[in-house]
Amino acid sequence: MLGIHELWLFVLSGLLLNITPGPDTAYIIGRSIQLGWRGGAAAALGISCGCLVHVLGAAIGLSALLMASSAAFLAVKLIGAAYLVLTGLQMLLSHAKPIADMTGQGGETSVGRIFWQGTLTNVLNPKVALFFLAFLPQFVAADAPHKTLAFLFLGLIFIVTGTLWCLGVAAFAARAAGRIRQSAGVIAWINRSLGALFIYLGFRVAMLESR
Repeated sequence: MLGIHELWLFVLSGLLLNITPGPDTAYIIGRSIQLGWRGGAAAALGISCGCLVHVLGAAIGLSALLMASSAAFLAVKLIGAAYLVLTGLQMLLSHAKPIADMTGQGGETSVGRIFWQGTLTNVLNPKVALFFLAFLPQFVAADAPHKTLAFLFLGLIFIVTGTLWCLGVAAFAARAAGRIRQSAGVIAWINRSLGALFIYLGFRVAMLESR
């Protein structure tokens, strides 16, 4: 009805893409070690929320418009790169504390910040928009009567499977971390690693080309 073909292949491809280690996985693992299951889950849900924005954009054509406009692509690219680099610098310069000292309201705020960092990292990354524009149309017939619904359906499948996998990674990393989270030195090292990751991603985004 939606004009979707080879759904099994889409699901299999999506699963393989989701389980392939990458920056998102590194971010989730790092946050899981820092703040436990809640931190890792917040990172995973934030990343999924950012992907949802791009799926909606691809479905209604906004992502295609973004890629067709050099000015719009440049603006989003520079904003995203600046955000990533600034966030990375803040992590590099932060003074870490053991998780045992990060309780109460401050912990809640940290989890919220982690969620929005994950969300904005994806929303402000044109590479994610390019991915969905290139990946989703391969499984929708050219003459499909409801392309928008088809893109939304496939995008939601990808996001749900990816979220479940990422939550599993967060749970495993949080459980394996154990005593590591009680060390301020380890937390500082994780902060610096994540900061370097964000800065690296920022420069990668800045170097992206629309074509």
